[in-house]
Amino acid sequence: MKLHEYQAKEVFAEAGIPVPESRLASSVDEVVEAVGEIGYPAAIKAQVHVGGRGKAGGIEIVTSEDEAREAAESILGMDLKGYTVERVLVEAGVDFVDELYVGVTMDRAAGEPVAMVSTEGGVDIEEVAEETPEAIAREHVDPAFGMHPYESRKVVYEAGVEQQFAGEVASILRTLFQLYEDSDASEIEVNPVMITADDDVIAADAVMKIDEDALFRQPELAEMEEDSYEDDLERKAGEYGFDYVRLSGNVGIIGNGAGLVMTTLDLVDYYGGEPANFLDIGGGAKAERVANALDMVFSDENVDSVVFNIFGGITRGDEVAKGINEALAQFDEIPKPVTVRLAGTNAEEGWRS
Repeated sequence: MKLHEYQAKEVFAEAGIPVPESRLASSVDEVVEAVGEIGYPAAIKAQVHVGGRGKAGGIEIVTSEDEAREAAESILGMDLKGYTVERVLVEAGVDFVDELYVGVTMDRAAGEPVAMVSTEGGVDIEEVAEETPEAIAREHVDPAFGMHPYESRKVVYEAGVEQQFAGEVASILRTLFQLYEDSDASEIEVNPVMITADDDVIAADAVMKIDEDALFRQPELAEMEEDSYEDDLERKAGEYGFDYVRLSGNVGIIGNGAGLVMTTLDLVDYYGGEPANFLDIGGGAKAERVANALDMVFSDENVDSVVFNIFGGITRGDEVAKGINEALAQFDEIPKPVTVRLAGTNAEEGWRS
């Protein structure tokens, strides 16, 4: 479960991490009012779960009421990489002189969390990791003991952060690690941490992803889950109870079992296709659930064709076939080509239906 920037910043602020003053707004008038309260310059930032919002026109810096109104009219309702912007974060502008990256995630190969700091903040950290990995300092942390102060200082110094700011950056890193542990996070980062012209250190962005399987331990964060859906399709998937992730391709993928679905994605990619989604209908799926899955994938405008891959164990092939037929019966013509692989329990009965 990924939090929106404004949600993550609320969590950060409560933990003591300095963030800019901000307001959430969902209309042009609310934006203008918020900027009037915060003051100029201000940043107006689209609240959708995509990277590169600034490059795509989803972030604007404004210095007057006219600019604020114009930016709000431009951003609210815009299609940003396939997602409609319904809310913006209006945030006080930061006069910065340097940008850093600070984050914590799980290094699955090492079996430990890893804290990361880089002086190459403000850009796509994935590109930095691929092109100049030496620009990111890393420190693995034993989860049994948590992050010691010396570990946070060590990784900050190794990253080359200026000495006068190293203590504050290390403090932010320790707080992030504590939040990572306490919130059952799978990833938490600030890109960028800004060094201001007044020599303050402030978190200008916030990314926080929570392990969905641990939400029963995180009631306050669980309340934010509805707001974390990226678009109408993911909201619908949540209502149906599907494990669903939207991707950037045009081949819809439906299967039963995460492993089979992942394998199907890999095969589609291997043979030159581009998967549009991950959709796992789970074990024992009945006809209605299958029909809902197909209806969902058909609803994705990016999908040109659908691959249905079912291996029946507790899932019965005849039930799957019934669901596919019910979904297709709603159309005079099948809207998109559907390729079905059906094997396992009652597969022959399913093919006959």
